This record gives sequence, structure tokens and C-alpha cells, in this order.
Amino acid sequence: MSKILVTGGCGYIGSHTIVDLVENGYDVISVDNNSRSNPRILEGVEKITGKKIKNYKVDLCNFDDTFAIFQENEDIIGIIHFAAFKAVGESVELPLMYFENNLTSLINLLKCVQEFEIPYFVFSSSCTVYGNPDQIPVTELTPPKPAESPYGYTKQMGEQIINEFSKSVTTRCVLLRYFNPVGAHPTALIGELPIGKPSNLVPAITQTAIGKLPQLKINGNDYPTKDGSCVRDFVHVSDIAHAHTLAMDYLTAKKQLKKC
Repeated sequence: MSKILVTGGCGYIGSHTIVDLVENGYDVISVDNNSRSNPRILEGVEKITGKKIKNYKVDLCNFDDTFAIFQENEDIIGIIHFAAFKAVGESVELPLMYFENNLTSLINLLKCVQEFEIPYFVFSSSCTVYGNPDQIPVTELTPPKPAESPYGYTKQMGEQIINEFSKSVTTRCVLLRYFNPVGAHPTALIGELPIGKPSNLVPAITQTAIGKLPQLKINGNDYPTKDGSCVRDFVHVSDIAHAHTLAMDYLTAKKQLKKC
């Protein structure tokens, strides 16, 4: 089987993507330092897939520890990179922490990609790269505008780093920008379980409903909608997970077609 390294594999989208990868015939290992995730999520993944997923509790900002993962797993053919800090509000309060964590971890990974000649790389980007677009809805052709937060800038910079990096190596890369993941696996064995106060809407709604949070605060009252509140698009997390599997399928197929 083809071995894929999923960074942030104990996170919300990462854990669902591991399930989807395994169900589509991939061998998967995870790296997650669990600073923003619970390692027990992989117990749910194992119950769903029947596969025990090895997780390396490693901070990707530590190059030597990251390098050691690749030394131990020389059969890795692809990486799906989720691991990053992602709270927009926190990034405004702590911009340097976001730049250091999100960009250093990416650069360390790409150094390993180059050293070990990893052929495929999928990057979890974000709709935040579009900034405040002139037209809604955006498409793949919508030009990025200045980001609205340091988090958004780390995604813009990440894309630029990968684009420039890909010009000097044979590694094929895919960048995926998506909007507002919601939901959980149909088994309910894994889902969104934020540590601390949730920064996403749906966990805030559910935690308010069960009394864990005292109230739900809705920000904004001057949007061009019936009641002035914001309208947002959501994508089910299992669909996003499958998109990453399809991206890896596309990359591996391209290599096979070229050989033929």
C-alpha cells in the first residue's frame, strides 16, 4: 500500500481524512503534537477503519524530530499537511506565534520532502486567502486580496512558499482552499471536539445547547441580509476529507500516466 503522512492527524479534518484514506486503500501514519487536539480521537478512527494508526507526537517546528519520522518511514510517498494554528481571533492577538508555528512547520516539512524526494504534497489552505473579495461567491479564478488576519496571511505565505518550492523539485503539489467545515463522521465516533472555548460556529451552538456555554453571541448586524446577520457557507467535513483523498489519487494517477 502507498504510505501517506497526515500532519495534524488527531485534529478535526485530519482524523476524518485518515478514515477516508484508509477506506480508499492507503496506509497512513500521523504526526500531531496534540497541543490543540486529543490523541484519543485515533481510537475512534481505529473503531471505524479497523486499523490502528501510529501517531508521532512531534512538534513540526523541531526539524530534527521531524526529520527522524522520515528516516523511520522511508516508504512515505505523500504528505497531507493540516497541522497549524487556525483560530483567526487568536492570530490577531498573537501574530508572531502564528507566523512562527505555521510557517516554520511548513518549511521543515518541505526540507524533508526535498531530502527524501517525496513525490506528492497536499496543502490544507483556506478561503481566508481571498481576503475581502469583490464578488461572492468566489471561484478558483478569484484573485487573492490582502488577508484579514495573521492566520490568513500564513495561508497566503504557505501557498507562495509551496509554489516557489515546487519549481525547484519534482514533487507535485496540490493546494486546497475550503470554507467552514461542519459535521461529524456518520458513526459519531469522531467529530469536532475543540479544546477550550470553540472558535467555530457549530461547536459554539452545540455547547450552548447543552449548557456548557452560557449564551451564543452573534457578531455583525449590518450585512445585506434580511436581519443584518452574516450568511455563511458550510461544507461537511467528510466531503472535505474525501477531497484530500481525491487530490492524492489525482497526483498518483498523474505519475502513473506519465510512466505509460
